Amino acid sequence: MDRTEVVVTGLGAITPLGPDVPSTWDALLAGESGIRGGINGGILRGHEDAGLPETVAGTMAIDPAELLPRVQARRLDRSQQAALVAAAEAWADAGAPEVDPDRLAAAVGTGIGGVQTLLKEDDVLEATGSRRVSPRTVPMLMPNAAAALISIEYGAQAGVYTPVSACSSGAEAIALGARLIRAGEADVVIAGGTEAAITPITVAGFAQAQALSRHTGEPASASRPFAADRSGFVLSEGAAVVVLESAEHARARGARVHAVLAGAGIAADAHHITAPAADGSGQISAMRKALAQAGSTPERISHINAHATGTPVGDIAEARAIRQVFGRATVTAPKAALGHLFGAAGAIEALIAILSVEHGVIPPTRNLTSAGVDPDIDLDIVAERRDDPQEAVLSNSFGFGGQNVSLIVTCARPHASRPASTTP
Repeated sequence: MDRTEVVVTGLGAITPLGPDVPSTWDALLAGESGIRGGINGGILRGHEDAGLPETVAGTMAIDPAELLPRVQARRLDRSQQAALVAAAEAWADAGAPEVDPDRLAAAVGTGIGGVQTLLKEDDVLEATGSRRVSPRTVPMLMPNAAAALISIEYGAQAGVYTPVSACSSGAEAIALGARLIRAGEADVVIAGGTEAAITPITVAGFAQAQALSRHTGEPASASRPFAADRSGFVLSEGAAVVVLESAEHARARGARVHAVLAGAGIAADAHHITAPAADGSGQISAMRKALAQAGSTPERISHINAHATGTPVGDIAEARAIRQVFGRATVTAPKAALGHLFGAAGAIEALIAILSVEHGVIPPTRNLTSAGVDPDIDLDIVAERRDDPQEAVLSNSFGFGGQNVSLIVTCARPHASRPASTTP
């Protein structure tokens, strides 16, 4: 196996907790929530008469259009705006490296792409006819646009990739980026995920599937992964991007390294379009593949960043799979604070895992205090921030279609040399 070491040199994000990485990380460690009111709170303003159930959602902390030039923002779908904002932060954090364009690639996943543009322009078509539809409709709605725009912005000519694998899209893009570097096809990859799909149709569809949280009275407590009274997930939006490099390339330019992307495992359930395999075989396989690629063992994993969306069935299935591989492991579930960012979820949670090993902190899991942890979970769920050295963290992302991705990040330098601040 090719043992080319892949390191993380840049981090960028825009999430319900903050407009960038430092604000998101600090809010997560403080136990804050990015979940806000639903229809009556303005998230789906203009659709109050659509018969939608009351819902809550994790909208981005700031409109990404405000962080881009006005003319550029008008030509982009909201998901593309978020991706460009996160990529700009990640690229700057990496030191804006000088890279041969033929050695620079982009891989940005999404679950659905520019759905807001699709719905808006379809309304225009039905209301006023085809001549009023924007000529920019297609590039604004196509799923590969975010990755393509990042490729154009930074001159990435080694390839542009768009994994579309539901909730595992962002993690799969990062795994793909590492694979490109290990295969010798790129020295640097801009990788991550983006999603902005809080719309009437997605809310209605998930509500009809009884997948959304029913705890809508208090938005901040609606997302309850692993809690005994969990009832579903909370739909969220945002983007996260990392800059991956071969260790050799990073050393040659004196780059700061946040962490090492030591292993990635991808597996499929081949079972059901929405339900995980009852025996957890696909999830177990992904975790074991990640361990094998990292040359690690279950005992060396400090904690697990769980996919844990807050659905009754999904959380139990993941807990069983984790126990099968790791026993009664230490686990955290960031979706309690962030909600479920779908195509961006795997990317933001990989970023959180990177920060965990960099700073020696396990973020807390919100909303476990009222009913406590489901006794059938039988894991060590971190309810309050823990400041402990984290030499290796595994991050899980599992999506509809039985698409499973596990990533392992490891510490890039001894914890004793780290600054006391938790802000990157």
